Amino acid sequence: MNWIAIYPEIFLLVLACVVMLADVFSKDAQHRLAYWLTLAGLVVLAVLSGLYYASGMQVFTMDRALIIDPMAMLLKLFATGATAVTLVYSRRYALDRGMWGGELFSLTLLSLLGQFVMISGNNLLTIYLGLELLSLALYALVALRRDHAISTEAAMKYFVLGALASGFLLYGMSMLYGATGSLDLVTIFKMIATEPINRAVLVLGIVFIVAGLAFKLGAVPFHMWIPDVYQGAPTAVVLMVGGAPKLAAFAMAIRLLVEGLFPLAMDWQGMLVVLAVLSLGLGNLAAIAQTNLKRMLAYSTIAQIGFVLLALLSGMVNGNGLSASTAYSGAMFYMIIYVLTTLGTFGVILLLAREGFEAEDIRDFAGLGKTDPWMAGVMTFLLFSLAGIPPFAGFYAKFEVLTILFYTGRAWLVVYAVLMSVIGAFYYIRVVKTMYFDAPSALSATRAAGGTGARALLSLNGLAVLLLGLLPGGLMTLCYQAMANTLH
Repeated sequence: MNWIAIYPEIFLLVLACVVMLADVFSKDAQHRLAYWLTLAGLVVLAVLSGLYYASGMQVFTMDRALIIDPMAMLLKLFATGATAVTLVYSRRYALDRGMWGGELFSLTLLSLLGQFVMISGNNLLTIYLGLELLSLALYALVALRRDHAISTEAAMKYFVLGALASGFLLYGMSMLYGATGSLDLVTIFKMIATEPINRAVLVLGIVFIVAGLAFKLGAVPFHMWIPDVYQGAPTAVVLMVGGAPKLAAFAMAIRLLVEGLFPLAMDWQGMLVVLAVLSLGLGNLAAIAQTNLKRMLAYSTIAQIGFVLLALLSGMVNGNGLSASTAYSGAMFYMIIYVLTTLGTFGVILLLAREGFEAEDIRDFAGLGKTDPWMAGVMTFLLFSLAGIPPFAGFYAKFEVLTILFYTGRAWLVVYAVLMSVIGAFYYIRVVKTMYFDAPSALSATRAAGGTGARALLSLNGLAVLLLGLLPGGLMTLCYQAMANTLH
């Protein structure tokens, strides 16, 4: 057993326990010790993941239950960074609402541990265990504000629908195990590719697995939980649900569909076409009708996932998988840009919120261009990126996906995706119009209340969205190399 390969997971588990104990014995009302210990641990974890990625390590460990490869380490690096940024943005918001404490830090670290296990899973049960660890931590985080009825309701909806989706996924895995007699993804791949197996059982298993993945990604028609959880949960927790975990869900999709079921790609790609079309349509059209910014961003998330699915369904064309690395690296790049932009948009909401004021309605941003021009500028950058307006990173990410999709011969899907993006641009630009052209009211957001550090980090976040749109080559190359080496 190669213990060195799983040092990041071991370190993360120990860190969660140490933070929990440190907060118990600390009497500081602002929980500074636990907070700085958590951030320091995440920095060490990011450095460790970066070093592992740079080493090009590609090994199986824990009796082949986990795999350490370039894709895993790159996604772990970004997931760790996203988690650290989330905590920095959330500090003032959580303090004002009585959520700031050791339980918040420990549950966040445990959810990150679940993400790590999902990202490195090479076994059906390992992936499922990582998913459950992540999900249980997130259920508790959504309900962390115990005196808030709406948050409790959101947690109950998330728990019930999440349990249903986990059941779908587990049933699909049991069908794969029944057909192949193995839980190891590499073995499943080889058996499907070389041995005669009951195809009906495999396809039925794929249907349930795709349904479970669609829930975790937030694709239509398994999207019902996203608008309610985004609107009902505390904004700090929404960022923990909608940020780094999306990277883990993407990794789970690659492990199951590509590394385990790629010989059946023509079957599951057809299912992804339906999910992508529905997600792009419903996500963009429903977002137009929203007045709550968090709920609008929830439907925006559904539409953005539609683009990720477009890239995932482009890996095999007419039985030829030579373009797989390009397609899946495009999906990975899109997901990373989406997470980066999501961190910023919810970061703005968190910094503008204050005690007794959530800053979550679109009308709350009226006149922000006058009361806090810098924050309005950062929000404009982020919204333009989500809309796919050049020269921001979201435009290049969309362009890359559409280019990949065009070369698969699905021109109608390209036209449909562009049309939906044009429709979607309306609700993003509406927020920009509200910030710069509507008069501020007594309830409108004023200057952000967050600390200097959080404002500086948010500024870097907005700047990164612009720079990655102007110079996307570096990150795109990292994604391609990681995906190519992993699939090889």
